[in-house]
Amino acid sequence: MEIMIDLLLNIGSGILLILGGFFCVSGGVGLLRFPDFYTRMHAAGVTDTLGAGLILVGLMLQSTHLIVLLKLILVLLFALLTGPAASHALAKAAMHGNLKPLLYRDKSTR
Repeated sequence: MEIMIDLLLNIGSGILLILGGFFCVSGGVGLLRFPDFYTRMHAAGVTDTLGAGLILVGLMLQSTHLIVLLKLILVLLFALLTGPAASHALAKAAMHGNLKPLLYRDKSTR
């Protein structure tokens, strides 16, 4: 029975780690591919928060010591609180700096 639980924890942890890595990489691709500051920041803020959360939960499933689990929980809470707040602060600073969003793409530049 214990071997089955270990197997399920390893499989679940692996899936979460792979998904988290995928979201982090897709956020990086969004930074390179999106046309303006606001869409790039949305890609980075949303996908990196989700990716980091999934990676940390996957690591929590692998932890065997209580102190390690508590530290991972604290890191997760910190990441979930600071990531969206930092993205919002950057977007607000850009708006106050009169950085206008790109609302349409000129068809002649394709």
